[in-house]
Amino acid sequence: MARIEISGVRHSYLRAPQSDEDYALRRIDHVWETGGAYALLGPSGCGKTSLLNIMSGLVRPTEGRILFDGRDVTDLPTERRNIAQVFQFPVIYDTMTVAENLAFPLRNRGVRDAEVGRRVDEMLAILGLADRGRQRARGLSAEDKQKISLGRGLIRSDVNAILFDEPLTVIDPLMKWELRTQLRQLHQRLGHTMVYVTHDQTEALTFADQVVVMHEGMIVQVGTPADLFERPQHTFVGYFIGSPGMNVLPVRADGDGLSAGGVRLDPSPLSLSTEGRLEAGVRPEHVRLGREGAPARLLRVDDLGRRRIARLDLSGVMLLAALPEGSEIPSDPCVTFEPGMVHLYRDSWRVSGERLP
Repeated sequence: MARIEISGVRHSYLRAPQSDEDYALRRIDHVWETGGAYALLGPSGCGKTSLLNIMSGLVRPTEGRILFDGRDVTDLPTERRNIAQVFQFPVIYDTMTVAENLAFPLRNRGVRDAEVGRRVDEMLAILGLADRGRQRARGLSAEDKQKISLGRGLIRSDVNAILFDEPLTVIDPLMKWELRTQLRQLHQRLGHTMVYVTHDQTEALTFADQVVVMHEGMIVQVGTPADLFERPQHTFVGYFIGSPGMNVLPVRADGDGLSAGGVRLDPSPLSLSTEGRLEAGVRPEHVRLGREGAPARLLRVDDLGRRRIARLDLSGVMLLAALPEGSEIPSDPCVTFEPGMVHLYRDSWRVSGERLP
């Protein structure tokens, strides 16, 4: 296991980058603590895989350093970093049996035969492949092949870190849930430093102790699942986390205080500057519909079983309200926000301090 430090890393795939837009990673400073279970979460193209490949040594950063336990490994090749990496699509040897594939990384490191056999049997059981150990990998489904890739990444006990690059893409939903649970249990038992890249918030929030959210080549927030949902530090985090995500509305400031979409916001206890772009963030669960408040136009109601999602036009801005099943939805609703549940942002970043009262 290792403490992995990303120090001042920027990376561009262009030979002569000129501006921030030329960089896949704009500026990354982060520490992955020894033995932590992390998820690296963000949409396609935000830089997740680039960062993972820089950590593993497959890519050398344009700027900055990578340190393992304080040792600079920026120029070390992958094989000298002592990490395991599991890729999005299975990478296995079709001519070997399932058991031989799992044993391969152990035999390469001279592990004794008895220990190899013990670990292989244990991993076959974890992966649900105990009855296929002698089967050639060539005839397996893509799902089973990816299970083998996962097993090869997990079977070593001496690695500095295990890096997962969207490893459950080809796994069916039920098995995906089971494997994610098993990964979590293995982490608790083995204590490896694990970094799990995904664009799926459910995978990230159920696997990790700490979720690292990326947006446009930057880390915009690091926190527990509760932190991300309850205190999003950037409007992107609020929008990306949650189903549906947080409503973001432009804020107007006048002599009477602040309003968003015509909804009057209680004055902030902060001495608030009106410079920059002000926005209010409110989760659909904290939108209230009734007979009083700012008038809105009801566009549609989606019934999801245990709750309904009302789509509204609030002063020309789309607003979502999540309501319990059976809640009354007026045909001409008025909107208010639950007190204490409105976040204030300037230029997409949360204004420091508490939410609006």
